[in-house]
Amino acid sequence: MIAAQRPTETLRPPGLRRHLNGMLIAGLAASALVMSLVACGGGGTSVVDSAAPTPAQHPGTPAAWTWKLPSGFPVPKVPEGNPMSEAKVDLGRYLFYDRRLSGNGTQACASCHHQDKAFTDGRALALGSTGQLHPRGAQSLANAVYNATLTWANPSLVTLEKQMEVPLFSEDPVEMGIHDGNQAEVLARLAADPLYGPKFAAAFPGQAQPIAWGSVIQAISAFQRTLISGHSRYDQYTQGKTPLTPAEERGMRLFFGEKAECFHCHGSFNFNDQVVHASSRIVETPFHNTGLYNLGGSGNFPPGNQGLFEFTAQATDRGLFRAPSLRNVEVTAPYMHDGSIATLEGVLDFYAAGGRSLPSGPYAGDGRQHPNKSDLITLIRLDAQEKADLVAFLKTLTDHDFLTHPQFANPFPATR
Repeated sequence: MIAAQRPTETLRPPGLRRHLNGMLIAGLAASALVMSLVACGGGGTSVVDSAAPTPAQHPGTPAAWTWKLPSGFPVPKVPEGNPMSEAKVDLGRYLFYDRRLSGNGTQACASCHHQDKAFTDGRALALGSTGQLHPRGAQSLANAVYNATLTWANPSLVTLEKQMEVPLFSEDPVEMGIHDGNQAEVLARLAADPLYGPKFAAAFPGQAQPIAWGSVIQAISAFQRTLISGHSRYDQYTQGKTPLTPAEERGMRLFFGEKAECFHCHGSFNFNDQVVHASSRIVETPFHNTGLYNLGGSGNFPPGNQGLFEFTAQATDRGLFRAPSLRNVEVTAPYMHDGSIATLEGVLDFYAAGGRSLPSGPYAGDGRQHPNKSDLITLIRLDAQEKADLVAFLKTLTDHDFLTHPQFANPFPATR
């Protein structure tokens, strides 16, 4: 297995950003907006060499990977132990879509990460290969390469390689269902397919046994790093290529303004607040309690969904989750970590109310009164037109090219 590879940058603890004053937050958001509106003006796509120089090629060395990044996007951070290559990305794409990679041969990574849904699955809660329902929804993989931490609330998962071990080998909940009893069998399935021998050999030249779990993890992680989305109508607007409608422009002003305050947690180029890239020096990893639950006024969230608290055991971390990117948010419903809000309109109502009160049922309680609720979540007075304008703007973040691009699609025949 691949050991955890933490970024070389300093990771600031989650609590450091919880009490930033309004001036600093506004400054950060303004900087993000300037980056989007000004730095993106140089065209639609830029070809960028890797951050580190490529060593001299020798026979058997895979062709180096060249990033083709949306305008204004920084070069992604790649672990030194898993450099990008064309052969590795190609292999990872096949493995990502191969159902034989699960213990019972029924589920691929792509079963929970559909391209047309920005690599989510449209379900409130993810479903594992054995039929076990998960406590949380499958997150979008769009721009996962820029996420400082991965998954909803685990601060220790900071590389795609380490995160990949979770869906493969997790026992509770079961996802792909790989365990000690079937690991060899699953690898044998891959080795028996004449497709894979040459692909593994090309991606991992010089290895005596390239078809191994470490190679599987590295290849899928490399493919996931290529899932970069930055060609939405909003991006085209910032480059001066297309206008926004009046409603979309009004929504944009609300989004980046102090009235709706969306930018506080979604103000980066990736519309989230945990970002890492090759040039990062300090990486912040904030998590937030948005007032979604407060069971019986106890401060509890539903079992299995206590957020950051499950990893720190600190009462002040109960109910804290990572803010996801809003890119392609139009197609990633339902929303929140447990899919408990069905529509974008519902999400805006939730935030405008400063949280949620559930008057009855097993999760009854007033999340608006949760002691850990972020200071950024307050009552926002938005009329119906302003909510409609915000939804209109959020829909400009949909990257239709990303949702249909052949390089991210299933490489297997439809009948397979």
